[in-house]
Formats: sequence, C-alpha cells, structure tokens
Amino acid sequence: MGTSCSLFAAGLSTIELLKAEFWVRALAARLTRFDERSELARFNRSAGAWVPVSAELEALLRESLRAHEVSGGLVNVAVLPSMLAVGYTRPLSHGPTAAALEAVHPAPLLPSVLEVELGRALLASGVGIDLGGIAKGWMADRLSERLGANVLVNLGGDLRARGDGPAGAGWPVSLGDATILLSGHGAATSSVLRRRWGDGLHHLIDPRTGRPASSGLVEVSVVAAAAVDAEIVAKTALIGGPELAPTFCAAHADAWRLVPA
Repeated sequence: MGTSCSLFAAGLSTIELLKAEFWVRALAARLTRFDERSELARFNRSAGAWVPVSAELEALLRESLRAHEVSGGLVNVAVLPSMLAVGYTRPLSHGPTAAALEAVHPAPLLPSVLEVELGRALLASGVGIDLGGIAKGWMADRLSERLGANVLVNLGGDLRARGDGPAGAGWPVSLGDATILLSGHGAATSSVLRRRWGDGLHHLIDPRTGRPASSGLVEVSVVAAAAVDAEIVAKTALIGGPELAPTFCAAHADAWRLVPA
C-alpha cells in the first residue's frame, strides 16, 4: 500500500494475523492505480463503457459516491488527472515526476461521471479515479470485522478499534501530539505536512481547483464511528479550511483536532 500498516488483536494466533496481512496485500494490489494490471487501473481505462466490477470495487465506488455527497463534493475520487499533473504519477518512494500545472483542472462532480449497479460500473471517458484514503479506511473497517471482537487495525493512519484493548480501557493510539484510548471507533488523520515535493506541491488535491489544497489548515485528526467516516470527515475539514472545519466536524465526528497553517 506504500505506507506503514499494523495489526493488533487479543487472542489471535500469528497465523491468523498473517492471513489478515495477506488479505490486505492482495486487495491493495487490486485497488492500486500504480499497476496497469490492477482492477482499478483497468476500470480507469474502461473509457465510458459499462464493465463488470468485483464486489469489493463496487462497494468502494458506492462509498466514494457517499463521500462526495457527505462532503459536499470536497472528497472527490475523480481528481486523478490533477494528481498526475502535479507529479504524483508513481509511488512517492520512487520520487515524484515533473509537474505540469497547466494541466490541472477542477474535478467533475462525481455522480455525473460515475454510475454503479450491481456487479458493474461505468466511468465516463477521460475521467480517472484514485481511491486513496477511502480505500484504506474501508479496508480497515472490513478487516477489523474479519479479525474479531478485540482488535486494532492501522492501515496507513486509518484506524479501526474494536473491543477494550489489551488492558481493558481501549487501544492506545497516537493522533498528532496526543495519545487516546480508542474503542468501538475509527480514527484518521489528513495532512499536507507529509508527501510533499517541489514548490509547495503535495498529494491532497482540492477538487474545486485541481491544485494541492491550501486552506489554512495543515492537519486534521478525527475520531468517528468508523475508519472510513473518519477519513471522509478529516479530508473534508482539511480541504474546507478553518471556517468550515469546526462546524463540519461537530456534525460528523466524535472528536477532532485541527492544526492551522
């Protein structure tokens, strides 16, 4: 997944944890945009045709449409063309490529370019999607359900905790400069402080402009009912900026932390 992941579970064997790791690796390989053989890459090349999709990709496309609706369009997976234009064309462990900022443009409204039906989906011609943090949050939620009643899943900073943790008070996790005890919730941090390159370029695209977000906030951490919900709220708040973030977080999150620029 190009990021650090960790799994913790009370009462599970090493073999069960290894099976969970293999599940993450296999699904991440199908959902990456960096491998032209992946299911997501093939979907991005489908050029306006209805094509079959797996149950997992179907669920994530539906989750992406929900995220677009909840966020008022600020979380939009159809920003891939702008991500490529700013130089995020390959895993950043390999380094960014040259930016072509003249090619950035606002993302289309997702419901106007993506349709999903049972077992199939349609992406408009010329549009590309990157499932990014939504996939991490969704996978963390699904994996926590697979692993059992007392687990902590961390997929690149998208966390889901179930149960009371190793000592009965919850699972200790770090969010920014604070440590909290997480139980029965998800958490996520959206930040422009990492994955940076060039002159102010970073991976978090504002779909309204197609450019890297510059909202007056540099990091938002959120605790919500599920990891994917925390991911959606954190990204919405960070892109929306300090005028929107407190009200939006109060409506959609259980706790949050905003870091101004």
